[in-house]
Amino acid sequence: MNSLKLTSLGIQHVLAMYAGAVIVPLIVGGALGLTGEELTYLVSIDILMCGIATILQVMSNRFFGIGLPVVLGCTFTAVGPMIAIGGQYGISAIYGSILASGLFVILIAGFFGKLVKFFPPIVTGSVVTIIGITLIPVAMNNMAGGQGAADFGSLSNISLAFGTLFFIILLYRFFKGFIRAIAILLGLIGGTVVASFMGKVNVTPVAEASWFHMVEPFYFGTPTFEWTAILTMILVALVSLVESTGVYFALGDICEKKLKEKDLVKGYRSEGIAIVLGGLFNAFPYTTYSQNVGLMQLSGVKTRKVIFLTGGMLVVLGLVPKIGAMTTIIPSAVLGGAMVAMFGMVVAYGIKMLSRVNFASQENLLIVACSIGMGLGVTVVPDIFNQLPEGIQILTDNGIVAGSLTAIVLNVVFNMVPKKQQKEALEWKEQRAS
Repeated sequence: MNSLKLTSLGIQHVLAMYAGAVIVPLIVGGALGLTGEELTYLVSIDILMCGIATILQVMSNRFFGIGLPVVLGCTFTAVGPMIAIGGQYGISAIYGSILASGLFVILIAGFFGKLVKFFPPIVTGSVVTIIGITLIPVAMNNMAGGQGAADFGSLSNISLAFGTLFFIILLYRFFKGFIRAIAILLGLIGGTVVASFMGKVNVTPVAEASWFHMVEPFYFGTPTFEWTAILTMILVALVSLVESTGVYFALGDICEKKLKEKDLVKGYRSEGIAIVLGGLFNAFPYTTYSQNVGLMQLSGVKTRKVIFLTGGMLVVLGLVPKIGAMTTIIPSAVLGGAMVAMFGMVVAYGIKMLSRVNFASQENLLIVACSIGMGLGVTVVPDIFNQLPEGIQILTDNGIVAGSLTAIVLNVVFNMVPKKQQKEALEWKEQRAS
C-alpha cells in the first residue's frame, strides 16, 4: 500500500472518531465550569491519549494488546457519571475514580469472562439506557445557551441549537457511508460557522493557545478517592468491557482471525492500562470505537498499519493546543443541538441492547422497570436516601449506581438463582430414580 493511500485512510479514521472523542471533554469540561485554557488542555490531552490507547491495543505482546485494527476513544458511557462525580466531589474525585477503575480492569482481565454472566443484555441495556436518560438535561441546558448564561433560552440560542440538530438529521437522511459517519462533526462545524455570523464565536482561545505543549501528569491536582465515585466508574468500565468484547469478535470476523481467551485477556488488560493513563494525565476512560469498525467494512482495508498511523496522527494532534482550542470555541447552543442527537442515541442504543431480551417474560419486564425507575428516580430526587447509614449511601446516592445494582441483583434473583435451583432439583430427581 503506497504512503498516500495509507495516509488518506488514516485521516478517514481520525475524522470518523474525532467528533466522538472531542465531544466528551467539551461536555464534561463545560459542565464543570473549566476555563478556556483548562478546556483546551483537556481536549488536547484527550486526543493525544486516544492515540496512545489505540497504539497500545493494536500492538500485541505477551501482556497486552489484542493485535486487531481497533481504534480507542473516550467512552461516552462515562460522561454522565463524570459530571455527577465532579459536581458532588470535585474534579479530583473524577480522576481518582478513573485510576481505581483502570487498576480494577487490569486485575480482573484474566477472569472477566467469568463475570460476563452477570452482565447479560438485560443488565447492560438497562445501564446504558439509564446513563442516556440522565444526560438529556445536560443537552437541554446547553441548547438554551448553558446554565447561568445571560441569554439563557433566547431565540438565537434555540434557533442555533435546532438548526444544528436539523442539519445533522439532513446529513443522516441524504448521505451514507463516510459523510454519515462524520455527521456530528459536520453539524458542529456548520453550527459554529452560522454562530460566527451571529457574533457568538470568540476566537480568543485559539489566538492565545500555543503551538506545542508537553503533557503534564495531575494537571488538575492530586486525585482523591471516594467510594461512591469509584464504584460508579467500575460499573462504567465493566459495561464498556462487555461492549468491547462484541467489537473484538466483530473485528476478529472481519480480519478472519479466530480469537482465543488469551487474546481477549490482553485486549481487556490494554483497556485497563489506557484507563489508568487517562487518570494519570487527566484524560478519560477509553473503550473501542465501533464507528471505525464500520469504516473498515466500507473501505475493505483491514491492515493494522492504517490504525498505527491513525494513533500516531492523534498523538501529534494532541501535542498542538491550537487544534484543541478550535473545538472549545463551539457555542453552547450548537453543542446542545448535537448533544440531543448523541444523548438520544445513547438511550436508543440501550433500547437496542434490550431488544435482544425476551420480554415475553414478566420477570425481565420487572427488571427493566425497577432498574430504570430507580436510576431516574435517584437522579431526579438525589436526597431521597440521605437518612440511610453512610455505608449504604455509597450504593444509593448516585442514580447510575442505584439503577445498575438494581438490574444486577434482580437479574440474579429472577434469571440465575431459579435456574440453579431447577438444575439441583433435576439432579436430585435423577439420583432418586437411579
